[in-house]
Amino acid sequence: MIEIEWLVTEGDWIEKNTTLCHIKGDQRAILSAERVALNFLQTLSSTATKTRLLVDKISHTQCQLLDTRKTIPNLRQAQKQAVIIGGGVNHRFGLFDAIMIKENHIDILGSITNAVKLAKQQNHNLPLIVEVENLTQLKEALSLPIDRILCDNFSIDLLKQAVELSKGKIPLEASGNIDENNIIQIAKTGVNFISTGSITKNIQAIDLSLIIEK
Repeated sequence: MIEIEWLVTEGDWIEKNTTLCHIKGDQRAILSAERVALNFLQTLSSTATKTRLLVDKISHTQCQLLDTRKTIPNLRQAQKQAVIIGGGVNHRFGLFDAIMIKENHIDILGSITNAVKLAKQQNHNLPLIVEVENLTQLKEALSLPIDRILCDNFSIDLLKQAVELSKGKIPLEASGNIDENNIIQIAKTGVNFISTGSITKNIQAIDLSLIIEK
């Protein structure tokens, strides 16, 4: 049997050389589980930390930070929980809880209008998000019964124009090449959401170790 006494609370900001917990129990069992446990803690702590750093940068705005489906294989649920702990908000988990109409769907069906019509016919109860790449597509999307518009790789100037055009009718999400250097400018444009896959896939594991006390 292994007993764990946590000395910190989930979501706490931890300084270097902080002891996170005390573990008691069979030494062989502890050492057998060491690497797997540390892998999880290091990866998920990194996800939460990177999320918190970006969330703090835009905390003075009304904009919320979203994750994406770009997660490490088999760790989606765990990483999305880490995003929440870091202060972020979960985007859809998969293809089952929201519909996102993207570039390829639009190209195949000929227009955003056609894609939305088909989506409504097939899954009318699911939230519907449409990705647009320019202001012309944005104007078309604004005329349709959808729940959110994702502005993909819009410049700061284009995002400002998008916010002005939407006039709050449909929530706007900015995505594409988001980092700590531009996230504040993007949030200040007035978009409702910023989504980035970097908080779950472009991460560097936090350095954690297990030390045996003699």
